[in-house]
Amino acid sequence: MSNAFPFLALLAGYLIGSLSFAVIVSKAMRLQDPRTYGSRNPGATNVLRSGSKAAAIATLLLDALKGWAPVVVVSWLGPRTGAGATALEWAPALAGLGAFVGHLWPLYFRFQGGKGVATAAGVLIGLNPLLGLATLATWVIIVAFFRYSSLASLAAAAFAPFYQALIWDVGPQTAVILLMSLLLVWRHAANISRLLAGTEGRLGKKGRQVPAPRRASRH
Repeated sequence: MSNAFPFLALLAGYLIGSLSFAVIVSKAMRLQDPRTYGSRNPGATNVLRSGSKAAAIATLLLDALKGWAPVVVVSWLGPRTGAGATALEWAPALAGLGAFVGHLWPLYFRFQGGKGVATAAGVLIGLNPLLGLATLATWVIIVAFFRYSSLASLAAAAFAPFYQALIWDVGPQTAVILLMSLLLVWRHAANISRLLAGTEGRLGKKGRQVPAPRRASRH
């Protein structure tokens, strides 16, 4: 088990990350599947379009939790497996990467995942709480000045690996954070196009109305 521990951590993280809480919470609260309205993105922002703030908050917290939990559990479990130093160094980072990839391409939901912002935040907090706070501060600052959630997410993704490398150290965590950042930017390709075209919606500003999703049938 010790030699396979990093691989098992990656696999476990992926299986946990594949829990699409936007879909699960919406179904539990009898809301329409978020993949069928708005941006069709199974994430907290799109769930908010259902009109249920409680569902959106629950989705946000659970998506972050599924990024944080595998990292923390693997970090705690690692020394008890007899794994070597290199395996112990890589395993938590790979668990976080697995959770993030699981959110993007969830095994249980036809590989139709979200953009991964909340899950990535949970992974960062699990790997390095100070890094997570620094990255969150970057997001808040960009939102405060420009009112674009997507731009804030892109800026946070761009700065996270540099924070880790310049303030802390270069190692497995830096490699995984860089890969997550690249994937997150790629998942925001449509947002980048809208930002360049000046058509991206700002936070707190009403744009074109999206038809309100209906409540799921009780039958």
